[in-house]
Amino acid sequence: MKVFRLACLATLMAFSCKTIAQKADPLTFNGAQATKKMYRAIYQLNSEEEKKIKATLKNIQNALDDPRLKGKLQIELIVHGGGVALYMNNGPYEAELRALLDKGVILVQCENTLRERKIGKDQLWPFVSFAPSANGELIIRQAEGWAYIHP
Repeated sequence: MKVFRLACLATLMAFSCKTIAQKADPLTFNGAQATKKMYRAIYQLNSEEEKKIKATLKNIQNALDDPRLKGKLQIELIVHGGGVALYMNNGPYEAELRALLDKGVILVQCENTLRERKIGKDQLWPFVSFAPSANGELIIRQAEGWAYIHP
């Protein structure tokens, strides 16, 4: 008798869980709504791996293309460590960077990285801006309410 009761209870619980799970209809999910006038996001890149660089650039472009954020999004890309490869003026990313710049993306390089790696500012694209430290930039931007993204 106890086994029967336990079996019935288990069946009832399984049915209840299934019913609850079915209430979240994926066909009616619309995602978050952009109700604010402005959104700000800071992206961090600290890798020289081509795959990571391209993923970061793609993530930024995806955010810019999101119809909910059109005209409401300010983006900054802070680069440090190995990520400096993205901004080197002998590198392959000029077209992608200029396209982002044309869309209002702020392109920033950590000066600590330049000092540590003995890289002159003249070795970077002339449209790159500078921050004393990437960590400081991230701390300040997050305290200002910027979303932090590290693809």
